Amino acid sequence: MNPNSHYDFIVIGAGIIGLSTAWQLRQQLPDSSILVVEKESQIAQHQTSHNSGVIHAGVYYQPGSLKADFCQRGAKATLAFCQQHHIPYQQPGKLLVATSSLELERMQALKQRCQQMGVAVSELNKQQLSEKEPNIEGLGALWVASSAIVSFQQIAAKLAELIQGSKVTLSTDTELLGVSEGTKAITIETSKGAFTGNYLIACAGLMADRVAHMMGLTTDFAIIPFRGEYYQLPESRKNLVKHLIYPIPDPALPFLGVHLTPMIDDKITVGPNAVVGWKREGYNHINLDLLDSWQMLCFPGFWKLLKQHGRAGLTEIANSWYKPGYLQQVRKYCPQLTLADLKPYPAGIRAQAVTAKGELIHDFLFAESPRSLHVCNAPSPAATSAFPIGAFIAEKIITGKILHKSRSQN
Repeated sequence: MNPNSHYDFIVIGAGIIGLSTAWQLRQQLPDSSILVVEKESQIAQHQTSHNSGVIHAGVYYQPGSLKADFCQRGAKATLAFCQQHHIPYQQPGKLLVATSSLELERMQALKQRCQQMGVAVSELNKQQLSEKEPNIEGLGALWVASSAIVSFQQIAAKLAELIQGSKVTLSTDTELLGVSEGTKAITIETSKGAFTGNYLIACAGLMADRVAHMMGLTTDFAIIPFRGEYYQLPESRKNLVKHLIYPIPDPALPFLGVHLTPMIDDKITVGPNAVVGWKREGYNHINLDLLDSWQMLCFPGFWKLLKQHGRAGLTEIANSWYKPGYLQQVRKYCPQLTLADLKPYPAGIRAQAVTAKGELIHDFLFAESPRSLHVCNAPSPAATSAFPIGAFIAEKIITGKILHKSRSQN
């Protein structure tokens, strides 16, 4: 890779979405040259490798949204990719457990949503739930057989292997320092020099808003990092559950609640919670970055978000520091767990786009300029949805105004 090299496409970010995009561009335009830029020393070091590893079926998402569409198509595409490339996965299925009369009502709403979207779901009564999972207690549950588990980091590694060749360069340890867009090309300044391309695709995750601002794009959002803190169960508890165990979520809150997840490596994780992070890439228990914190505190939407969800946020913070409070979140459906069962496990960081009005952006969000396309918000189930997101981006660039306008100028 030589400074001042010119590429047809430059992709910022080698997480699973950036790699999926590069892979699909290479498939559809095999003669095109592609540069994938990643600031870390290895690929997939952030959201791709810090999650529950669940291939979601699409239970929770608003019908007609990109999230619902991408998730359902993504689940099928992810399983097909794993089968084709011999990547281990399992399909244990998911139980959404109701532990109160209010949650039973919410469960019915979720069931109707599943039926509306064509997600196969069965309703279990208390006895049927107990027969399926003897260590789980509830008044009833929804059973989603298609939910699966995988290592998204392994999928990302396979994508990286598939894209590299004479026309594709994957450059790690390459930090983006600046971007400028001209009428005939786009130039990026990096820690390894300057590179130009016809088009830029930004899949920057936790840095999505900053990359957009580098290009002078006008946006009405900021990325607010939410730490998802996990525990894992000890080896003696490895047979506690056979399926994914989720609570019925509160529709007034943005996250799904603490769940039990059998992982592809045979661990069982407990979590995550959702705590505002003071460092965008802060995976330790105590994290602080002055720039990240200052920008967040100066963003009006942050304070409006706190006003709307302050009580829930304080509960999350309290449970983060007070392990018995965290434990109670899971004991409501698995009462036999004790404090001694909660062993340390790495946290994750969710890049959540929030508007200046304090509204959480729940769907995927894109922004564009004549020569760039930016993935501004890719919330869960982004990893499940990586293949249709990449296809969406590739199709938009190949068939849309960006490519046609630029071709006419060259």
